[in-house]
Amino acid sequence: MNRRKLIYLIFITIFIASCGFSLYFFIQSQRMEDKIEKETSPEQSLPAYQFALIGEELDHDYWRLVGQGAKDVEQNYDVSVAYEGPRRSNPDEQLKLLDIAIKSKVDGIIVQALNEDFLPVINQAMENGIPVITIDTDAPNSDRLAYVGTDNYEAGKLAGETLVKDLDSNATVGIVTGSFDNAHHQLRVEGFKEAIAQALGVKVVAIEESNITRVVAEEKAYNMLKEHPDIDALYGTSALDGIGMVEAATSLGVEESIYMLAFDTLPENIELLKQGKIDVLIGQKPYEMGSRSVELMMKLMEGEAIDDVYHTDTSVVRPEDAGELDD
Repeated sequence: MNRRKLIYLIFITIFIASCGFSLYFFIQSQRMEDKIEKETSPEQSLPAYQFALIGEELDHDYWRLVGQGAKDVEQNYDVSVAYEGPRRSNPDEQLKLLDIAIKSKVDGIIVQALNEDFLPVINQAMENGIPVITIDTDAPNSDRLAYVGTDNYEAGKLAGETLVKDLDSNATVGIVTGSFDNAHHQLRVEGFKEAIAQALGVKVVAIEESNITRVVAEEKAYNMLKEHPDIDALYGTSALDGIGMVEAATSLGVEESIYMLAFDTLPENIELLKQGKIDVLIGQKPYEMGSRSVELMMKLMEGEAIDDVYHTDTSVVRPEDAGELDD
């Protein structure tokens, strides 16, 4: 193949890829606009207000609970909530959905603010007269009106304090975090490190990111355990990290000797907790985040003042607590 043909082939490949991405985001834009239009269809009585809820990942059990909480509470008000998000965690796609919500002129936006890139877009919504509430992950330096969700730094501290207590201030720890870039995972790591700082016998020897997928969590935990055979505790900051950590330890035959600490009381995590494969879960309140955010947005619609931070509870969940979670 001569040089000219190679250059043509490269340009054609780039052109096809660009068209593919453009088509993908066009379809996503149309999907959200169609959802907003459908939920305010003239065939039905139009609600007084239309909100957009933009989460991190639609196909994740945690975010399904957030969406369910929001959709359940909308029945108590004259409001419709369009719940949207990427199929898999993708901050760029969330930003595009946020931009679509602004252009659709919804009455209020509830959004997870994963990183600093969200600040100017949140501010743009506010400048356009659309109130914004952040959920699960805050953007305190933006113009948002309120945050609803876990205090992620304190949740990390709770995890660290629990590990120190359970292991008598003596542990070699590996951390699998959902993302190095996402603010809530950063805070969970920072809080954890603060909590263990005073325990001289506890040290972190490795930290890797899972990209919020169980497959990558397993891969990173596996490599971590191979490279650091002295690790006797693993800490995961996302709901899927715990599953991957257990699978990695099991494949290496060391599951009995590794203390497992992870986030979120989702069904698969609860089952691993019951089986003793996870020692502790840090429980959050995703359903309450969804319902409370809609309730607060309705207060704003009605001209009521609200506080700027509403922290939902976190808890330490052990195997003996798992039965209560089934009720």
